[in-house]
Amino acid sequence: MQDDTRQGDLLVILRHAPHGSSWLKEGLDVALVAAAFDRRVTLLFMGEGITALLEGQQAGPLGQKGTAPTLAMLEMYDIDSLLVEKCGMEALGLSDEQFMLPVQGVDADRIAELLASHALVLNF
Repeated sequence: MQDDTRQGDLLVILRHAPHGSSWLKEGLDVALVAAAFDRRVTLLFMGEGITALLEGQQAGPLGQKGTAPTLAMLEMYDIDSLLVEKCGMEALGLSDEQFMLPVQGVDADRIAELLASHALVLNF
């Protein structure tokens, strides 16, 4: 995992659960496209968005695809700065051992620093 303290090009905040809306998928798609155009991308999973990282994601209702295949592609696009809101993990009763990818937990102060240090922040 890269050091997330460097100034980044794009911070994508993912707040929505994998199923029920297209927000999470759209956020991941934006991150992949940006990375394909040589942007440095950091992903920050917050709230229900954290559940996208759980092992064993299945297709959702109405045939919504799971997020695991997209998350598996992150490394191919050099997106390896994956951050998770610590208090969100605690609220959901999750630990990083349950996630399919290595992540770094961040607290509220660090999130404020991330927002200030990225040239572009997109919230999904």
